[in-house]
Amino acid sequence: MKQGWEAVIGMEIHAQLATKTKIFCGCSVETGGEPNSNTCPTCLGLPGALPVLNRRVIELGTRAALALGLEVQETSIFARKNYFYPDLPKGYQISQYDKPFSADGQLTIMTAERDEHGRAEEWRPMTIHVQRMHLEEDAGKNVHEGLPEVDKYSYIDLNRAGTPLGEIVTSPDFRTSWQAYDYVNHVRRVLQWVGASDADMEKGNLRCEANVSVRKVGETAFRNKVELKNLNSVRFMQRAIEFEIERQIAAHESGEEVNQETRLWDEKNNCTRVMRSKEDAHDYRYFPEPDLQPLTVSAEFVERVRREMPELPDAMRDRFIDVYGLSFADASQIVSDKHLAEYFETTARFTANPRLSANWILGELTREINNSGKPVNESLLTAEDLAELLKTVEAGKINNNQAKEVLSEMFATGKSAPEVISEKGFEQVSDADAIGKIVDEVIAASRANVEAYRAGNEKLFGFFVGQVMKASQGRANPKVVNEILKQKL
Repeated sequence: MKQGWEAVIGMEIHAQLATKTKIFCGCSVETGGEPNSNTCPTCLGLPGALPVLNRRVIELGTRAALALGLEVQETSIFARKNYFYPDLPKGYQISQYDKPFSADGQLTIMTAERDEHGRAEEWRPMTIHVQRMHLEEDAGKNVHEGLPEVDKYSYIDLNRAGTPLGEIVTSPDFRTSWQAYDYVNHVRRVLQWVGASDADMEKGNLRCEANVSVRKVGETAFRNKVELKNLNSVRFMQRAIEFEIERQIAAHESGEEVNQETRLWDEKNNCTRVMRSKEDAHDYRYFPEPDLQPLTVSAEFVERVRREMPELPDAMRDRFIDVYGLSFADASQIVSDKHLAEYFETTARFTANPRLSANWILGELTREINNSGKPVNESLLTAEDLAELLKTVEAGKINNNQAKEVLSEMFATGKSAPEVISEKGFEQVSDADAIGKIVDEVIAASRANVEAYRAGNEKLFGFFVGQVMKASQGRANPKVVNEILKQKL
């Protein structure tokens, strides 16, 4: 960012709540079916059809709110947000406005500045004010085919209409694109962690928008903002914000006006482009939804949901640091995925060696997971089986290189450590007499090197170790080999 300027960024996230049916009717939220097949008079907006609120939406909304540090309001009101798009069959969206479901949250995330390659340089905490998370229904989807001005056709698929959303809105607390990037990743992880949303951006069940403006350092007033919309990956969002910051600074410095508008990220050309002018709240003519009573959520209901929630990732990270002695970086990487965190804790419990467990999980196991493209919870290698392999390594029965080969085979086949070790002939020899005989043979065959070693060339010790390991086909216990060689040399 150019010196003397700062960015002012607020974030809006639309998270699809993980229900089986829509927010105001019993239609399925499953995607991928025939267009307009998961619809009924209510989500089609037909005259006389009335909405009925899905209780599961309130349960998952409460989970999301608590995980994001929000206060669930005792009373909230659904409102009609009036605007006219082809994919909005009623001509309005049932949402919430001045009395949202939850409000006034404080959320602490870990964020870092990055180098030119996007690598984090130093992590530090940042507190964000989450203004609100309100509940609303999603619109349908416009589908376009053909070439512009030739044979372009547009269709409406209303399968998505009525899908329950939680819209999470922050204050304009972010000053860099990477802070926004870390925030969205934090929210995605937390929503997935508590089961409130699948939060999969590729499937469209989490969408984010950024409100971006710039101002001179020291200014307190806000200048016109631009809303960046339809950002379908966190990395694209970061790049779009970065481009928009530079575009607005250049416009202000050249005396151009920055219009309040909605812009899209053009991935092909790596730039933002105008979509439409940006509406203000009064343009939507909000008024209370007459077909839905005010929503009342009791303190007892909120407390029950709170008791049913799992330990949150930040609390688990801190516990892993305190209890298991992990570094901040390792603990953060492990709790980046709920299933990986559970896998680690099971492994550490069985091995009674958390440090060794973390090293192998973040190293060899993660490599196998990344190569396979499957999540850890679908791995054929269970945490208990990995723990058995690591205890075998600790006992000196196989060496590290052999263990890596065994792990790879276990991951691919689901076989146990003893099975693979036996098949590969990796059982380590620790018998001192057997190893002593091999050492005697190596020494006898290498008299010149023996004399050189005894004359002070200690680097040759590695040569002798290698010869013994070669003669034993890698099965000799290295620790025993070292001890016997030192005695005999």
